[in-house]
Amino acid sequence: MNLNQITSPTLLLDKTKCQNNIRLMANKAKKHGLVFRPHFKTHQSRIIGSWFKQAGINKITVSSLKMAEYFANDDWKDITVAFPANIREIELLNSLAEEIQLNLTIENVESVIFLNNELKFQVGFYIKIDTGYRRTGVSFDIFLTIDKILKAAESSDKLLFKGFLSHAGNTYHAKGPQEVLEIHKDAMHKLSLLKKHYFNKYPDLLMSIGDTPSNSIAEDFLDINEIRPGNFVFYDLMQLGIGSCNPEEIAVIMVCPVVAKHPDRKEIIIHGGAIHFSKESFCIDDKILYGKLVQLNENGWNTNINNSFLTKLSQEHGTLQVTDEVMKNIYIGDLVGIIPVHSCLTANLMKEYLTTDDELIDHL
Repeated sequence: MNLNQITSPTLLLDKTKCQNNIRLMANKAKKHGLVFRPHFKTHQSRIIGSWFKQAGINKITVSSLKMAEYFANDDWKDITVAFPANIREIELLNSLAEEIQLNLTIENVESVIFLNNELKFQVGFYIKIDTGYRRTGVSFDIFLTIDKILKAAESSDKLLFKGFLSHAGNTYHAKGPQEVLEIHKDAMHKLSLLKKHYFNKYPDLLMSIGDTPSNSIAEDFLDINEIRPGNFVFYDLMQLGIGSCNPEEIAVIMVCPVVAKHPDRKEIIIHGGAIHFSKESFCIDDKILYGKLVQLNENGWNTNINNSFLTKLSQEHGTLQVTDEVMKNIYIGDLVGIIPVHSCLTANLMKEYLTTDDELIDHL
């Protein structure tokens, strides 16, 4: 790896670790008899998408119709948009539905009525279910709303009901693996009640879940048919803190130039701020952190450095709080490696990857 080519904040990707993460999750899905429909909002790259194809994956999840179009143009033919249907995009929606198996996420009757009138081609749809995250979706026990959606869709020859889709995003706030498993167990219980309620009328309905922490840690999937994790492809500091992964599975770091040192404050200033990392934070031992320092080497990095973290961010500046030993061994003009808190947001901001094999990979 030629670090000398790096002059500004750069998202460095370890291809081997990334491909291992893909294989491990694909094998886990196979072991439990689950459809593996990975969420591509994390990497948003045709090239990384091809690594999933090499692992035998042919169904994917995205978070927008624009993203669906990007991957459809790369010959992905079965795509679920795991975001509430935006009916203002009906023109693009119809264009995609003509070419691929497109699945939408719906949670209100208004969208069904509009789509009944405006769709030109058949699409599948899932009803978005809230199992406790409280972001969006119909609560698992509000059958009246679910019944209204299903009834409104019954007369349509363009809307095909596929099942129920949920994202237990509250696992991202868990304090450790045990809490993740408790949230996962609760979500599965709620989805099982829902499946039991509708099974006689819809015996082929699918149950789809999609958070990385529970998909990484859990070994019990009860009535679940499909998993849609996304962040697992890279992992990050948040997932490490939750216990979803180990340090060796983290596949991306930010590499940033050192521009100033303040030994009296034990602070190192880097070119790398909120416009590179995002301002997503993670709390460890009551400290709000934006990243963790790692040690760069010719093959990538290792995580041997302890107690040195990215503690402040402004637009372009980042402040590392470091140990005395780190302070002595880092100089102005050096490059430092930092595990981001949330790799999805960091990747979205950076828009490209440099691999440890010196390959430049593009991003949507």
